[in-house]
Amino acid sequence: MRLSQFHLHTTKETPADAEIISHKLMLKAGMIRKLAAGLYTWTPLGLRVLRKVERAVREEMDAAGAIELLMPTIQPQELWEETGRWEKFGGQLLKIKDRKEAGYCYGPTAEEVITDFARSELSSYKQLPVNFYNIQTKFRDEIRPRFGVMRAREFLMKDAYSFHISEDDLAREYRNMYDTYSRIFTRLGLKFRAVFADTGAIGGNASHEFHVLADSGEDAIAFSTGSDYAANVELAEAVAPGPRPVAAEAMRKVDTPTQKTCEDVAALLGIALERTAKSVAIMGEDGEGNDAGESGQFVLALVRGDHVVNEIKLAKLAGLGEYRLATEAEIVEHLGAQPGFLGPVNALRPIRVVADRSVAAMADFVVGANENGFHLAGVNWGRDLPEPEVADIRNVVEGDPSPDGHGTLGIARGIEVGHVFQLGRRYAEAMKCTVLDETGKAAVPLMGCYGIGVSRIVAAAIEQNHDDNGVCWPEAMAPWQAAVCVINPKKDAAVAEAAEALYRELNAAGIETVLDDRGLRPGAMFADMELIGIPHRIVVSERGVVAGTFEYRHRRANEAENLDRAGLGVKLGLAR
Repeated sequence: MRLSQFHLHTTKETPADAEIISHKLMLKAGMIRKLAAGLYTWTPLGLRVLRKVERAVREEMDAAGAIELLMPTIQPQELWEETGRWEKFGGQLLKIKDRKEAGYCYGPTAEEVITDFARSELSSYKQLPVNFYNIQTKFRDEIRPRFGVMRAREFLMKDAYSFHISEDDLAREYRNMYDTYSRIFTRLGLKFRAVFADTGAIGGNASHEFHVLADSGEDAIAFSTGSDYAANVELAEAVAPGPRPVAAEAMRKVDTPTQKTCEDVAALLGIALERTAKSVAIMGEDGEGNDAGESGQFVLALVRGDHVVNEIKLAKLAGLGEYRLATEAEIVEHLGAQPGFLGPVNALRPIRVVADRSVAAMADFVVGANENGFHLAGVNWGRDLPEPEVADIRNVVEGDPSPDGHGTLGIARGIEVGHVFQLGRRYAEAMKCTVLDETGKAAVPLMGCYGIGVSRIVAAAIEQNHDDNGVCWPEAMAPWQAAVCVINPKKDAAVAEAAEALYRELNAAGIETVLDDRGLRPGAMFADMELIGIPHRIVVSERGVVAGTFEYRHRRANEAENLDRAGLGVKLGLAR
């Protein structure tokens, strides 16, 4: 490709509405252009990168035995009603009607469509296992689309769905897809982690997320310093501490007139924050612990003062069901005090107390006194209040023991770019999808679901690979691997001829090369090449032609170097 015949429009200004580096650089490099909120046109340059990612995904999925098809972006309402998700999916579902007033949605995912396809096409266990995949545009009506293509409303996604007659076979394909995803992200040159994850709204029995590691990542990842263990912080287990110390203090009430947070109470009393316990009051569905006629279950969840309650773990407590934070009126009704002075001692009404493992192991700790302006110090389980219900209900923190027993946990930021699920029979049962098993009886197949955010990978790669001058693409994702930059091509025929010959030679050798023959001044030309992130820059100039050398610089190198043809071949991996 000759840049004189290509559309490349870079800008020097940083866009005012761009919040993260990938959004800024994609706009400055001319990779995307905004059409509306969360909607972007991919320019020829951006599309080259997007297609590189798509090709890697497609080739690795094909190699893994998956079969590509193409499903519609517009999906009938009745399919979503079969699974109950027409209403449950919420505001992200863009609902539309055709001229006959029939309901449709712009597909945000394809579980319903693929299950409908399977119930029509699959009739026997002999056709299983099978894994269908689809690379297609999706739409989710984000409340606040932001960060460019990182959180756009319209995006390119690879979604795959497998069907199985047995749990063992589903587990085998799940592992196959896990390994395939690892190969895809390795091939693209990304630093990533596969982490245990919550199955969320899609549901299922097992789940892993694949995260590109970047400081700007929205998700916190807990990883072991001594093993391959990694999990989303929302799911990572907080291991129980050692045995509880022996009580050494008497319980006493302390005056805390304006101190409502654990931090302020600890500072007032001159104690470490980890000696305090914070109380979170919630209302769950009807269940044990309710008084007669009570409309909900009042629960007091306790975590150490330096820890944070994990809402996903809390939602999994037995008998709690759907829950919400208790209102101030409900808190006063059950505990007799305002928020900031709450605790598990001397509640006005029977309540359910759930203590995090770390709190259950505490002695001589401080909690609210259930009396405005006061806290209790020297509190001990079994003496001052009953032994609690114990559960893991907090976020892990840096330095916690790894749940697998190897090393301690570190915390990193990650950008989710892939997710694999074992769905089980949820969708197949809802949509009455069956096949005949070996005995000739109708059996509901098990399903797996495997998604990759193709367009999101582009932004995630930039978040991980950039410097002050622009993008530093991994070679597998770069729009071109090399750029031949010509100095004054119109004024020196020998220079133009040498550049043309090198350009043709590199492309013939399998190195995807662009020829910058626009005639720009060297500074502007080099700035463009750095901004768009070409890994190898080769300058052809009058001085170099006379000396028989080329000026070469790798995108990540600090200085350029003059190389003869053989030396250049070594840098580009062409040396025999």
